[in-house]
Amino acid sequence: MMHSEAISVFDMFKICVGPSSSHTLGPWRAAEKLIYFLKQQHILKNVSSIKVLLYGSLAKTGKGHGTDLAIVLGLSGKNPELIPVEEIHPTFQKILHDHILFLGEEVEILFNPSTDIVFLTNEILPFHPNGMNFQVELKDGNHFSQTYYSIGGGFVTLEGEDATDSKIAPVPFPVENAAELLHWCNSTNHKVHEIVYANEMCWKDKDAINEGVLNIWNTMRDCIYRGCHATGELPGGLKVKRRASDINKSLLEQKEQSNIQEWMHSIQSGGNDFRYILDWVSCFALAVNEENASFGRVVTAPTNGAAGVIPAVLMYYVIFCDGDVEEKIIHFLLTASEIGSIFKKGATISAAMGGCQAEIGVSSAMAAAALTEGLGGTPQQVMMAAEIAMEHHLGLTCDPIGGLVQIPCIERNTMGAIKAITAAQLSLQSKPDLAIVSLDKVIATMWHTALDMNHKYKETADGGLATQISIGLPEC
Repeated sequence: MMHSEAISVFDMFKICVGPSSSHTLGPWRAAEKLIYFLKQQHILKNVSSIKVLLYGSLAKTGKGHGTDLAIVLGLSGKNPELIPVEEIHPTFQKILHDHILFLGEEVEILFNPSTDIVFLTNEILPFHPNGMNFQVELKDGNHFSQTYYSIGGGFVTLEGEDATDSKIAPVPFPVENAAELLHWCNSTNHKVHEIVYANEMCWKDKDAINEGVLNIWNTMRDCIYRGCHATGELPGGLKVKRRASDINKSLLEQKEQSNIQEWMHSIQSGGNDFRYILDWVSCFALAVNEENASFGRVVTAPTNGAAGVIPAVLMYYVIFCDGDVEEKIIHFLLTASEIGSIFKKGATISAAMGGCQAEIGVSSAMAAAALTEGLGGTPQQVMMAAEIAMEHHLGLTCDPIGGLVQIPCIERNTMGAIKAITAAQLSLQSKPDLAIVSLDKVIATMWHTALDMNHKYKETADGGLATQISIGLPEC
């Protein structure tokens, strides 16, 4: 667990590509960190070879999550936030075919991903299940290695490095847990998003914060739209058919819209029937995670595997409530990010550490809290909503079939979104002072549950559904 750490909204919500924040984005960022180190030491052009060793969960499910692809692109100097998604696989395939890597976009080295990236499925490093070791040999015969850990949500730490050092900032409202957040809200009469704003302004001005958060929303919204109009099968060999497009067409009665604004207006004009709204929330979540499974552009929320929950609930807020205002969207995401950061500090957002409760559960709690505040809830009701959402995800295992972020991951996002909305409605109709379980208590419970959980259910594809469905994929 991480303490005394100031986590920004832009840490919790990272624009990237799918399918996994821990197994794709994290290794990608680790490779980037290695390149940065080599440049800082002025030895990049002296590198003759690199070998990468993957351990634990990275080794067991890395093929399905594109870990090898991410490392290769990271070593090549490609940015996961900016690279056109249509270039991802062709770039990787060329390196796979030519065995030549343009390291940091500066120097060519021989590199064969099939042999120079080693999946050590029976070994695990002590600090975290998502460990990777980069072994670097220089032209003068010297060599060294660096070990990185992908600790969830795209966060990466170097072995021996204090992960909290980077952002121990003198923020006006330091928050380590829900009790502290509630204290600041009560003592200042601020809403949660106002506390977050004040802390964020230690790093950026308000205009930059607003612009950045709206860019996050626009990426989420565009991802939903793409997913609702994309057809075909998801990659990876499971032959999972995309469903969001069919649901979208059915709900809109086959009517076509020329742009995203027309599309959203058409959805809104369909009314407020309960089943109609329920179908759309499910469709939104499916759309995001089908895009995620296809190496599409998504936002960690707080992870890729749980990337559909918050966008689905926020789209519900925008279309079916009164949330179609930039200021309200910004407030929603700021509030959600703070709840996610509390879970990260008090427990984990890594499925490899805590099972799927750490991903879908946390995202549902984040969405429930944000929606509650957006609908007029008090800070106490905001905390209560987050607690309710997580309480009913406790013990949720991570057991992806074939090591792919598809079954049961995609449908779980729909469940997380619906639970978030239910939790928000419950909290708004409740008196938080009478609640027996606090948010901090449920976070502690989640962490102890994670410690007790068998390793088979922590993103290894060694337990649960992953062992009940025989598909013959070699990586699992």
